[in-house]
Amino acid sequence: MRKQIAVLASGGGSNLQSIVQHLASLGTGSPADVVLVASDRPDAGALQRGRGHGMHVVAMDREQRTSGMLALLARHAVDLVVLAGYLRFVPVEVTRSYRGRLVNIHPALLPAFGGTGMYGHHVHEAVLARGARVSGATVHFVDEEYDHGPIIAQWPVPVFAHDTASTLAHRVLEVEHALYPRVIQQLAEGVISLGADGHVHGAPAHLAPSYFALRPDPGAAVEGIRAVLG
Repeated sequence: MRKQIAVLASGGGSNLQSIVQHLASLGTGSPADVVLVASDRPDAGALQRGRGHGMHVVAMDREQRTSGMLALLARHAVDLVVLAGYLRFVPVEVTRSYRGRLVNIHPALLPAFGGTGMYGHHVHEAVLARGARVSGATVHFVDEEYDHGPIIAQWPVPVFAHDTASTLAHRVLEVEHALYPRVIQQLAEGVISLGADGHVHGAPAHLAPSYFALRPDPGAAVEGIRAVLG
């Protein structure tokens, strides 16, 4: 039976779009469908994207994003909860009820550059301020702390000398769009799971190991190697 996915988002919903497109590309073999898109912001672009795909959309009020979130998910028979740029803390009763079925993507290589206040451009500015040579994207299970749960998959992205927070953000987002939908697919298929021991079981399969697998540009590769190796 296909899994029912809820996507929670605070922004434009580009990761939502990449997930929907990837699952659609699998046709009848898709293991899941996005059935609910919910946001803490009534003007979030993610809600408009959800409407465009004929999905149930909810602009959550205070109760729905706190004590009422678990009931909202139950009402739509949600199996998997996917955070896609959702900027609020998920209630503890939700993280506990959906243990191993609640995932997030973070625009850096956790545990570096994670935690309270580390979202969006703040992450990329912190990466550049530290002088890091590599950043990337991390998909992880969600627990009761920000950016803390067991890591499922990471995809490195080089940081170039001429980068700004905007150019780095664009490159990392490109990787997010490739990585996240495939991890969600494999989670829905049961390839990946969270064990009772708190460890991720089942290594993600067929995920490209680096930014250059996504953009195999020789010039960029040379610059990236220099950025990483110095």
